[in-house]
Amino acid sequence: MIQNYFKIARRNLTRNKAFSVINILGLALGMASALLIFIWIQDELSIGKQYDNAPNLYRVMEREFSDGKVVADDNTPGLLADELKKQFPEVIHAAGFSWQEGHVLGVGNKTARQTGCYAGPDWFKMYSIPILAGAPATALNAPNSLAISRKLAEIYFGNPEKALGKSIQFDNAVNYQVTAVFENLPANSSDQYEFLLNWQDFLAKNSWMKEWTNAGPKTRFQLRADTDPNKFNDKLKWFLKGRNTDFSKTFYINLFLQPETEAHLYSSFKDGYPNGGRIEYVRLLGVVAVFLLLIAVINFMNLATARSAKRAREVGVRKVVGAGHASLIGQFMSEAMLLTALSLVTALVLVILLLPVFNQLTDKQLLLPWKQPFFWVGLSGLLVVTGFLSGSYPALFLSSLDPIKVLKGAGSLSRLGNGVGAQLFRRGLVVFQFCMSMLLIVGTVVVYRQLQYIQNKNLGYERENLISIPVEGELAKNYPLFKQQLLAMGGIQSVTNMYGGPLGNGSTTEGVSWTGKDPNAAISFNNTAVGYDFAKTLKLKFIGGRDFSQNFATDSSNYLINQAAAKRIGYKDPVGQPLTFWSKPGKIVGVIEDFHFNSLHQPITPLIIRLANEYYGNILIRTQPGQTTVALAGIEKVYKELNPKFPFAYSFVDNEYQKIYRGETVVGTLSTIFALLAIFIACLGLFGLAAFTAEQRIKEIGVRKVLGASVASIVSLLSKDFVKLVFIAIVIASPIAWYVMNQWLQNFAYKIDIDWWVFAFAGLLSLTVALLTISFQSIKAGLMNPVKSLKSE
Repeated sequence: MIQNYFKIARRNLTRNKAFSVINILGLALGMASALLIFIWIQDELSIGKQYDNAPNLYRVMEREFSDGKVVADDNTPGLLADELKKQFPEVIHAAGFSWQEGHVLGVGNKTARQTGCYAGPDWFKMYSIPILAGAPATALNAPNSLAISRKLAEIYFGNPEKALGKSIQFDNAVNYQVTAVFENLPANSSDQYEFLLNWQDFLAKNSWMKEWTNAGPKTRFQLRADTDPNKFNDKLKWFLKGRNTDFSKTFYINLFLQPETEAHLYSSFKDGYPNGGRIEYVRLLGVVAVFLLLIAVINFMNLATARSAKRAREVGVRKVVGAGHASLIGQFMSEAMLLTALSLVTALVLVILLLPVFNQLTDKQLLLPWKQPFFWVGLSGLLVVTGFLSGSYPALFLSSLDPIKVLKGAGSLSRLGNGVGAQLFRRGLVVFQFCMSMLLIVGTVVVYRQLQYIQNKNLGYERENLISIPVEGELAKNYPLFKQQLLAMGGIQSVTNMYGGPLGNGSTTEGVSWTGKDPNAAISFNNTAVGYDFAKTLKLKFIGGRDFSQNFATDSSNYLINQAAAKRIGYKDPVGQPLTFWSKPGKIVGVIEDFHFNSLHQPITPLIIRLANEYYGNILIRTQPGQTTVALAGIEKVYKELNPKFPFAYSFVDNEYQKIYRGETVVGTLSTIFALLAIFIACLGLFGLAAFTAEQRIKEIGVRKVLGASVASIVSLLSKDFVKLVFIAIVIASPIAWYVMNQWLQNFAYKIDIDWWVFAFAGLLSLTVALLTISFQSIKAGLMNPVKSLKSE
């Protein structure tokens, strides 16, 4: 019997080729989109979970209470990891972990810049990264020890075995011994690095990390499996009390733990507590995937229903000759399953073809997980659920037809499926489709406008034509000569140096005092050190005072502040007023108009700028507009003369700025693509419903034409009901879309307002596309010869 079901199903599908192609295309597009999104979501959810000890791995976080505000981050004291192992028997392993740094690694004539970190000796004990050569337990135990990836081992030595025990010159200064070679980290690794260095070397280079009052590196640890994380969190909370001597009534720090498996997805904090992060994008795109699949399924239902009148006689005849209700349902469900299976195969082909483009768009290395059981279980579930949902309504509708009414004649066919309940159901499906399409359109417009706002917002400085070069090697001592020679070249406007950079300055301190400050108050300030011509190079605006100048020898102990700092300090006229920073008294010589030195996700905070007494961080170079290429060639030439052992490396500040918002850009692009797909698939469903309506009213249209109705009036007759449905969808979807997107915008300290015209645009677009779709069937019905439609009466 089942074989017979599928034989009949195949014949029906081949007999109605146009119907079959439209249905398969609609379902395939919805399923392919959902598959791509689900593969992306699976990759996002897997980050941090690939380690054997993942359920017991944690990160230490700081919740800092200062000046009536609460902020949280993962910067911790450099001594914390070792102390945790000493104080808590629940901690099996712990390791400090530094920020990512670029260093020049050389072996013979092979020299290149690589990216790596410093890590404690327990690192490989906690993280089950495959070791290809060496011992994981002792890989990072000794000073000047170095663990490298398979990639670096092959570049410098040919293979991992040859690399073990060999020396690599580090920054053309110190030789490090390769003590281990680890497998290349997968793309979904929570941390990315090509090499790891001994932690004691890091503390030796950064002595300030040995003080409990300073924080900067990260701390990771592994708990015993039988430890209750919540109870341990309570024990960890006040760990720094008594160690950090800066604690007071207005300033203190609580420690808390964050599971390694949640760190990637829940990286955003508000008022010191988790406030989403990447998980918001996972949820958003997950909803989009479900929407697209539902729209495709509804599209199938509408198209199947549109064909129902033509199959009514078949159902009547089958019932008369003894076909039961169950057998008819089985027949139509088998047709739905066959069509769904064909759609799924088509969807898989589309995914295979589109995956390289999707990877490039999302900066991923996604693959179809053919070898994983969950993938086949998921595909089977998708097939069954989609097939069942797609075929359930048509099967139940057609199998319930009364054979006597069906076989009475063609005139009664026009009334089939046209009851109030059936009409409301089909129209409800259309409203639901366009509600979802409306949500996607509004979301796309809001995301696009926010990204445009970010990209075009006045940051308080000009990021175009601004080049950043890291200070390393001989460049530190040769900086004055380097700057002098650059300024003598053509195409260069100005040069300065800065610790950190204009796009990310996370260094904060409470070591600031001034006349009238409450001695018991601990107030946090961002701070940085810069060279001469800093304001000139970034084109910052002064609202009072001046920039640092070589004409004033006392500027070595003077300070610049931004407006936020001036407001917090409270001087009526800050210029010339005393300010002490890290116990070094000086005066405020200039107040700079607020500029964004961090992401737009964060508000502008008080900033103190001091004059650098040594050259480190980055050199910032402003080039003349239109002369960047020529200027770069000259900069590289001077760089190689003064710092020959290091490869010339640079970045454009505006490009780095775009990278900060790469996640939002990806989501915005995906939203646009999937919104267009949703509209297209929804219109296929509308096309089906318009065809169904035209078929149901074919006799009425014939009579109207005989009585003199014009094509325009026929089109208006068939279109007005659909226009009402779209308007209903707009009314329902608009407040939902506003709420969802308003919540998303809360992640930004600086954001757009959602204007009324966004909903008007989305509604007009939905209405226009719907009218174009309906018009095709309406005009076709209006042009039909009434003789043909009425000859059977």
